[in-house]
Amino acid sequence: MTKKRKHQEDFQKVKLKVGKKKPKLENATDTNFKTKAIQIPEQLKEDGVLPTQNRKLNIKDLLSQMHHYSPGVKHNALLGLKDLLSQYPFVIDAHLSNIISEVAAVFTDKDSGVRGAAVHLLQFLASKIRAEQIAPFFPLVSAHLSSAMTHISEGIQEDSLKVLDVLLEAYPALLTDRSSILLKNFVELISHQQLSKRLKSREKLSWMLSVNPNRRITSQQWRLNVLTRLKKFLQAVVDGSSEIADEGLQEQKDTPHSVRNPMCVSWKLHANNQQHIQLFENGGLRPKINSSFRLRSLASVMDSAEKGLSSAENLKGFIEIIIPLLIECWIEASPAQSAPILGNLLESESQQLMQQVLSIIHLLWKLTKRHDETYKMELWLRMNYLVDFKHYFMRHFPYSLQETVKHKKKDSCKGNKYCVTSSNSVDHLLLNLTLCDIMVSLASTSTLQMDSGWLDMIRKFVTDTLQDGSKLNSKQVNRLLGVTWRLMQIQQNKVATEPLIKAVYTLYQQRNLLFPVRTLLLKFFSRVYQKEDLRTQRIRSRSKVLSRWLAGLPQQLALLGLRNPELSNQLIDIIHSAASRSNKELLQSLQATAARIYGKTFTRQHNGELQHMGNTGVARVITEWSGRCCIMGRMSSELAATLIGILHMRSSFAGWKCQVQDNSVNDVDYFSFLFSTLIGFSREELTSLQGIRGKPHISQTQLSPVRLYLTDLDQFLHHWAVTEMICHSLSTIPSQSQCFDILQTGICKYLVGLVVIPDSTAGSVLCAINKLLDQACILSDNLHKFLASCCYSLLYFLLTLDKEDAEHVQKRDMLWGSCISALALLPRLLRLMLQSLQVSRICREELPVVAQLLRLLMQHGQLRSHMITNEFLVQQIIKDIMGMSGEVQEQWLTDLHYCFNIYLASHPQGPGPVNAVY
Repeated sequence: MTKKRKHQEDFQKVKLKVGKKKPKLENATDTNFKTKAIQIPEQLKEDGVLPTQNRKLNIKDLLSQMHHYSPGVKHNALLGLKDLLSQYPFVIDAHLSNIISEVAAVFTDKDSGVRGAAVHLLQFLASKIRAEQIAPFFPLVSAHLSSAMTHISEGIQEDSLKVLDVLLEAYPALLTDRSSILLKNFVELISHQQLSKRLKSREKLSWMLSVNPNRRITSQQWRLNVLTRLKKFLQAVVDGSSEIADEGLQEQKDTPHSVRNPMCVSWKLHANNQQHIQLFENGGLRPKINSSFRLRSLASVMDSAEKGLSSAENLKGFIEIIIPLLIECWIEASPAQSAPILGNLLESESQQLMQQVLSIIHLLWKLTKRHDETYKMELWLRMNYLVDFKHYFMRHFPYSLQETVKHKKKDSCKGNKYCVTSSNSVDHLLLNLTLCDIMVSLASTSTLQMDSGWLDMIRKFVTDTLQDGSKLNSKQVNRLLGVTWRLMQIQQNKVATEPLIKAVYTLYQQRNLLFPVRTLLLKFFSRVYQKEDLRTQRIRSRSKVLSRWLAGLPQQLALLGLRNPELSNQLIDIIHSAASRSNKELLQSLQATAARIYGKTFTRQHNGELQHMGNTGVARVITEWSGRCCIMGRMSSELAATLIGILHMRSSFAGWKCQVQDNSVNDVDYFSFLFSTLIGFSREELTSLQGIRGKPHISQTQLSPVRLYLTDLDQFLHHWAVTEMICHSLSTIPSQSQCFDILQTGICKYLVGLVVIPDSTAGSVLCAINKLLDQACILSDNLHKFLASCCYSLLYFLLTLDKEDAEHVQKRDMLWGSCISALALLPRLLRLMLQSLQVSRICREELPVVAQLLRLLMQHGQLRSHMITNEFLVQQIIKDIMGMSGEVQEQWLTDLHYCFNIYLASHPQGPGPVNAVY
C-alpha cells in the first residue's frame, strides 16, 4: 500500500480545469520571432585588386600553391602563373620579388615536370623583365642555380643546364659577375677531387674526370653538354670585357718592354698640379675609341674570390684546373694512335667535343690578353702547356670529319643504293683553325727556331685552305685571317710573308664572295698595307701582291657602283688611306678610272680624295661629279653640306695664308659648281620642264610670264638646305660685288627667258640675291624683270594654295620670306611687280587674289614705306579692280578699301610692327 502511493506521487496527472489555459512547459520553444535574408554580395564578387586567370586564382593563390607537397599542384601553379602573367604583364612589376623567389626555389624540385615548367616560366619571364629590374634579386637566382648544378640528383643537374641557358641568353652580364662560384660548379659537374696523399700534404688539389653510370646519357655526351655551356659562359665573360682586342688583328709582343704599365693617378695631386698626366690623342681619319688609359674598376678593392676571372691569380688557378680535364676529354675523343696520318677521321660526337675543348682554351687565351702583364702570362702558358699541346693536339693535325654511310630508299636517292651524308652539321675546318690560333699564340719571334716544325705544318695548312677555292663563311675566314696575321708577325721577312699574302689574294679574287667575307679580306689587306708602310725606308720592301691589290681597287670601285653602298664605302676608305700616303700605283690607277668612279658612286660621306688627289684633272672631275651629286639629290643634305665645305677649303677663297697647292679647285670650276648647285637642276632637266603644262605640276598666272614647276616636298627641302650652304659659301668670298656680277651673269644666261621655273629654283635665286646684295651691286633690267616675275608667281602660288595640301603648305614660310626680303631690299623690284598687275588682262576669279596680295603688302611693316612711295600706283590698281568687279560690293573688296585708307591714305609715319598673316 505504501509503495503504490509513492509511485503515484512521482507521476501525478495534472488536472486541467474547464475555462483555464494550458500552462506553458518549461522547455517550450518561443515561436514569436521574425527572420530576414542575409546578403553577402562582396563575397560573390571577384577580387578587384588582383586579377585572376581562367581558374579564378590570383597571384597570391598561385604563389601559395608553390609550397604544396603535391607535384601536380605545383606544376599547375607554374602553368597558371605563366597564363596569368601573359594576360596581365603589369602583375610582374608589382610582385617581382615573390615571383622570382618562388620560381627559383623549384630549380631543385624532385619532380622533373615541375622543373620543366619552371624553366618554361623562367624563359617567359626573361623576355618581360629587364636586367636592371632583376639585378637586386639575381644573387638569389644565382644561389638556387648553384644549388641545382651541385645537386646529388642527376636529373636536377641536367635541368640546371637549361636554366643556365636561359640566364646566359637574357642576363649574361649579371651571370658573369658571379663567375668564381659558377666556374667551380662547372668543374664539379664533370670531375671530382682526386683523393690522394697530395690532399694530406696540403698541395694543390687535383681533379679527375668522373663517370656516373646512373645517367641517361653517356659520359661523353654529358661532358659535351657541360662544356658547351662552359664555352657560352666564357664567351659572355669575353664579350663583357671591352678591353679584349679583335682576334686576328692583335699586335705581336716580343719583349717585356712593349708592355704598357699602368699608371696610378691621385686625383688630389692632379687637381693641385702636383702630378702631371700626359695624354696623346690618336690622330688619323678615324681616331681610335678604345684608349689604353682607363680608370681602375671597383673590382680592384675586392678580394680575389669576388673578382672572378678579372683577377690574374684566379684566371691562372682556373686554367690549372680546367686544362688537364680538357686534355683528358680530348684524349677520349681523339682518334686512335694507330690511325693513319692521311685522313685523321673523327666521328661527329667526338668532333663536337674536341671543338668545345679548343673553343674553351681559345677563350681562356683571350682572357689572358686583357691583363697588363700579357707578356708574362704568355710565357707562363707556353712553359706549362706547350709540350702537352704539341703531343696531344698536333699529333694528328689536321683533322677531318668522318662521313657516315647510311642506307637510303631508292626513291629518295634516285636509284643510288647508298648515299653518303654527314651525321651532323659540324665544322671540321673551324676545329683546325681554332687549334692553329691557340698554337700560334704560344709562338713568338724569339722561339721561331724551336717551333719551326709545327709552325710549318700550320703555315702549310693555312696556305692550302686559302688556295683550294672552297667557299668559306665569315667565321672561318675571320679565324683564318687571324692565324695568317699572327704567322706574319712571328716571321716578318718577305720570304715567309709573301706566300701568305698571295694565298689571301687568291681567296680575294674569288667571285660571288659574301659581303662579310669581302669585308674581312679588305680589312686584312688594309692592315697589312698600313703595317708595311710604317716600316722605315731602310728595310721597306713593297710586296708585289699588295701593290697589285692596291692598283686594282679603283677599278673594283668603278665596277661596283651603287650595287653595294657599304662595300663601296670600305673601298673608298682604303683608297683614301693609300692616296694620303701618295701611293704611286694607286694614284695612277685612280687617275685612269676617276671619271668612271665619280659617275657611279653617289653615296659616300667621306670624300677624302678631294683633299689628297695629286692631279688637277682628277680634281676637276671630282668637282663636276660633286655638282651632279648635289643637283640630282642622290646624297643627303648633310653630306652635300660636307662636300660643299670640302670644295670651299680646296678653293682659293678659303683664306689660306700659305701658297695654295697647284692641284686645288680653280675659281672657274668652283663658281660653276656653286651656281649649278644653287639652281638645283641641270640644263637638260630645265629644258625638259618647258614642255609641261597644266595642273597639278604647274602653277601659272596671266600677270606673270614665269610659270612655276611644283617640286616634291623632299626635293624642295633638300634643295633649300643645300641653298643655305651655297649662300654661306658665297658670302665668304671677299669681293662681294664681283661675286654678285658672276651670279647675275649666270642667271641672265641660263634662267632668264625660260617659261617654266621650279619653285625651289626661284626661291633659291631670291635667297642668294638677298644674301649678296649690297650698295655696290647694280642689277640689270633683265634681272629686275625676271625677279619681279618670279616674286609675283611665287606669291600667287602661296595665296592660291589649298590649306589641305600638306605637302606644299610646308614650303610657305621659306618662299614667303624670300619674296618679302627681296621686295624690301629692292624698291624697284616692288615697283616693277606692281606695274605688272594689269588687272584688265585677268579674269574675274583672279581679282580676289590680287586684292589679297595688295592688302598683305600694305600691312607688312618692312614694305610700308615702299608702298607709300607707290601710293598712286596702288590706288590706280584698286580703281581698276573696282571697275572689273562691277557694282557688287564683296567682302574682299571692302577689306582692300579699309587697308588702303588705314595704311596709305592717312600716310602713317614710320613702319609699324604689323606683319602679314595669310
